[in-house]
Amino acid sequence: MPYLVGMTGGIGSGKSAVARAFAARDVEITDADLIAHRLSRRDQPGYAAIVATFDAAVLLPSGELDRAELRRRAFADPAARARLEGALHPLIRREMQQEIAGWHGAYGVAVVPLLLERSSVAKWVDRVLVVDCPEDEQVHRVVVRSGLSPEEVRAIMATQLDRHTRLRGADDVLDNSGPPETIAPQVAWLDQRYTELAAERLRAM
Repeated sequence: MPYLVGMTGGIGSGKSAVARAFAARDVEITDADLIAHRLSRRDQPGYAAIVATFDAAVLLPSGELDRAELRRRAFADPAARARLEGALHPLIRREMQQEIAGWHGAYGVAVVPLLLERSSVAKWVDRVLVVDCPEDEQVHRVVVRSGLSPEEVRAIMATQLDRHTRLRGADDVLDNSGPPETIAPQVAWLDQRYTELAAERLRAM
């Protein structure tokens, strides 16, 4: 089992950009959000689970999922969100475990937005990396990229850990409050650190 770094952060914090920076250094990545999106395509098990859990109102005329409607329901109603998570999360965990089992590097990064909210996932990881930026900046980034209103973004943020609680759960913090070019030097330092930690664990075995 490779040394496993769990990477998390609030919506709009820049997890995807940080994951790309690790991948550019040939670090293996598994991303829970990408897996969720893949599993919820038509003819995939997540799609079937979502349709069985909700109803035809979450489908577009084409038969594809109406992701905007599904998001609206999930973030407006905690019970609906719990049903959605109950349908998808077991499938996502299984896919993540399969991907991680195929890694060959000394360490890899699992990108899990709700890592610290879900202890069943957090117990897998050797180290927690939090990608951090101010909450106002999170809102601005998501509004620009997605077209959601600031109120909608803050509703999503309210379902996640607050910034200070998330930071208390971190072993490492990557400061993504600045311009994009500040990411790579921090990732280079973390890459060296995680490689060393993986080697230390291997020697201790």
